[in-house]
Amino acid sequence: MKFIQQISTNKIVFRESPHRIDSKVLGNASMRTGIPLADLQVADKPFSEEQYAEAIQNQRPYDERRKPNYPPMEDYLDGIVKGDQAQIDKYIADCLAVKEKYPKGGN
Repeated sequence: MKFIQQISTNKIVFRESPHRIDSKVLGNASMRTGIPLADLQVADKPFSEEQYAEAIQNQRPYDERRKPNYPPMEDYLDGIVKGDQAQIDKYIADCLAVKEKYPKGGN
């Protein structure tokens, strides 16, 4: 696998089959990501698939990383309707844990 790095941000933004020549890989990456060709380079160090997946995940905005990890709002509403303070407290604690894991403006 060839990994494409954005020069200005130093982030991995794309991956491509190893058999393609670098100029085609960069052109394909530019077309797919919308990043200008002059701002892309083939990464000079090897990355595993896991490292690539983590790099792409970490480049998403914090709110996109948070959203799928929040507990369903129905749990909170159910606790209110039932008057179950323990259920409400658990929901709030779970939300705070997600906020701590994916802080605003953090990686």
